Amino acid sequence: MHTQQPYLPFQSQPPNFAGPNSRTVTVIGHQFCVPYPIELTIQKRVISFSGGDFNILDSNGNLFLAVDGRALSLRDTRILRDQNGNLLATMRKKLLSLHDTWEAYRGEGTRSENLIFTARRSTLFQVRTSLKVYLGNNAHADFKIKGSFFERSCTIYQGTTVIAEMRRKYTISQVLMGRDTFTVTVYPGVDYAFIVALVVILDEINKESGDTATT
Repeated sequence: MHTQQPYLPFQSQPPNFAGPNSRTVTVIGHQFCVPYPIELTIQKRVISFSGGDFNILDSNGNLFLAVDGRALSLRDTRILRDQNGNLLATMRKKLLSLHDTWEAYRGEGTRSENLIFTARRSTLFQVRTSLKVYLGNNAHADFKIKGSFFERSCTIYQGTTVIAEMRRKYTISQVLMGRDTFTVTVYPGVDYAFIVALVVILDEINKESGDTATT
């Protein structure tokens, strides 16, 4: 049975480009790790019943990932899909959490054995954005996000190494349509599906707080 290979985003550098970080960071899947830096555009859909629907494009405008919200869900839920509509991960807000905690699970549902990672605010009250990310049931953070989401300028770290950077994208059409769009640069060897999941969760956390904690 033929298995369709995942779409690879536009290649902005030759395949042997090493970049500032040569490590491999696999969280959602190894098929989402490429040996060159890529630039993604994460675009909120204009028409969305849940308010949490996103299209993820490469620099040529090709759609290769998408995030769907669950408008009727009792809890905030976001579904990450590949370019063929296959479900990759379910992201759900954790109830009764003081630190705005979200959990991501492999596939559909929230069985504990399928937990991929947990993301939460570092502190309850923040002047600037600071999130910690824990793989599986790890007690110590594996990744961290720092910056100002209000300005759409954040950096994602593994330890002290930068693995991705996010910034706001402005175009006339996007401003007129009220579409929130930002770009994310993912460094070589880093799971870009994982980075997309983190950015979506970050958007949800800051949307709930009205961005007051990041200004």
